[in-house]
Amino acid sequence: MNDKKVRVRFAPSPTGPLHMGGVRTALFNYLFARKHNGDFLLRIEDTDQTRYVPGAEAYIAESLKWCGIQIDEGATVGGEYGPYRQSERKLMYREYADQLIASGNAYFAFDTPEELDAIRAKHEEEKKTFTYNYATRENLNNSLALPADEVKAKIEAGEAYVVRFKMPVGEELQLSDEIRGRVVFNTSALDDKVLFKSDGMPTYHLANVVDDYLMKISHVIRGEEWLPSMPLHVLLYRSFGWDNEMPKFAHLPLILKPVGKGKLSKRDGDKLGFPVFPLEWKDPKTDEISSGYREGGYFPEAFVNMLAFLGWNPGTEQEIFSMEELSQAFSLERVGKSGSKFDPEKTKWFNHQYLIKKSEEEVGALFADQVLKLKGIQADQSIVNRVCGMVKDRVVFVSELWEQVNYFFEAPVEFDAKTVKKGWKEDTSALVIELKGILEGIEDFSSANTEEQVKEWITAKEIGFGKVMNPFRLAMVGAGKGPHMFDIIEILGKKETIARLNYALETIKI
Repeated sequence: MNDKKVRVRFAPSPTGPLHMGGVRTALFNYLFARKHNGDFLLRIEDTDQTRYVPGAEAYIAESLKWCGIQIDEGATVGGEYGPYRQSERKLMYREYADQLIASGNAYFAFDTPEELDAIRAKHEEEKKTFTYNYATRENLNNSLALPADEVKAKIEAGEAYVVRFKMPVGEELQLSDEIRGRVVFNTSALDDKVLFKSDGMPTYHLANVVDDYLMKISHVIRGEEWLPSMPLHVLLYRSFGWDNEMPKFAHLPLILKPVGKGKLSKRDGDKLGFPVFPLEWKDPKTDEISSGYREGGYFPEAFVNMLAFLGWNPGTEQEIFSMEELSQAFSLERVGKSGSKFDPEKTKWFNHQYLIKKSEEEVGALFADQVLKLKGIQADQSIVNRVCGMVKDRVVFVSELWEQVNYFFEAPVEFDAKTVKKGWKEDTSALVIELKGILEGIEDFSSANTEEQVKEWITAKEIGFGKVMNPFRLAMVGAGKGPHMFDIIEILGKKETIARLNYALETIKI
């Protein structure tokens, strides 16, 4: 690292919900900034107003907030380098486009879409590919090919034009990427990209470079899909004379689909049954609802931890990291070059790890709020906490706890047929009646005491423990599941335990 203050930005376009790949890009920028005591900026790149989707910007901000990614400067919090929405900065980009034209690094192009389509069609007929570059630009409708007075007349007449970058010819660019090392491009293989559109808005390329310069961005950390744009962006810095202010570039590997080849997409999630968005998203045009990790019951810490390991690893065996631990351990040197395959089962594993790490009080509070409250069940919170603590290691999500503990809050009214067939025999009712008598005589209904006395009785009768304990569990739970039997009845209490034994005796017939 040099002495320049670290300033990074996450710059999404508000064209729909934020994909988990975008969240990972934001996360890696955030971790890098925190590691180096730098600033994390949120910039909204909304130059393409035709693709703007209402609600998308708010969704992006809410997603980052849920993940615990704190914005130091940006569209939602302000800052000294604002505004942070490109649509609010559009007047300044014209000035920089004019600078490039004046220096000979860009030019006016008057080609209409119809003219360009016709040229492409002709090339296709000849089995060729048309590229607007050094080989074709001198023969097209632009200020490089037309006389200066004709160019002036076209502009004064209000004829539509775009501004294109004049890509140098035959220059080999040897560039440095913080993840990929040396990358080489030959400018003759690159086209003359549009920098400024006919609607008065800049393209991503111009706005991106100008904003990064003005906002003093030190490192551009983004997805590898932007790697082909790196030479243009470097050349723009050089064309403006900003060589010494050029940020370092790092292009992150793709997140790959779990099955097959290619980049992870929403279609993969729909097909295999997992979310690809951090939060649920409702399409404002179609009302289609896409699932989110938050609504799916995932903890934000688990989601973030999982994302961190998609492309980065700490070089140790440790897998569970808090955000603070991630910010201390993270480095671009440990980010891989190859794509990282997404594993939905590993994501569940992370959630399970964070669930079992939580105290029984934390899990109990979540269960009471997310499950019991919706079911209209009121219960002693200390009991809720204890019950959740007994079974939290058996589930992935808080919502799954109900299947494990419902019998603590609602007495079974039906009994699992397979368990009845296996454990309730002709002599079972007599044993249960005798067991009930033993329990009725116990004053100290603690788990340890009831266990001791019931086991003494079973031993004295010289019968197998299963002959008593299996129907006992069936009567309390309704099935052959649950934690330690005597812990269950301690929580239920003597009165409820006896009532359930009576109900089982009345209901189960063989």
